[in-house]
Amino acid sequence: MTQERFEALAEAYGGDVSRWPTQMREAAALLMAAEPAITQAALARAEALDAALDAWRPSSAGAGLTARVVATAPAPTTGRPRWLAWLSPAVQGAALGAGLAAACAAGVLVGVELSHRTGEGGATASANLMSAAASPLDPEEGA
Repeated sequence: MTQERFEALAEAYGGDVSRWPTQMREAAALLMAAEPAITQAALARAEALDAALDAWRPSSAGAGLTARVVATAPAPTTGRPRWLAWLSPAVQGAALGAGLAAACAAGVLVGVELSHRTGEGGATASANLMSAAASPLDPEEGA
């Protein structure tokens, strides 16, 4: 392990070598034995930073700020599920609804064609499914 690598590890993991990754500890111990002055200086800098970070406490938000945040927060939604909200424009707009229906029908047709080509499902099952997908939804319209 080089001195530069030791210093980088001390900056990343702190001044306590027992918190370093296990695979790095042995190499660090060897360098600490070979270069005690340099490694102790790096560990001392890292320990000073550790102490400063441990002593830091975030300031709490004042009551006024908390009240303003709560007052401007959006009201919780109730009623229909959130996942349904993406579908509402498709339901309201005829063009989007038609596009969604066409995409579904195309998916069914592609699935039927692929299953027919791969040999899964007989020709009769594929023909029945294809005619069911192409037929109108209202049974009276198809008659």
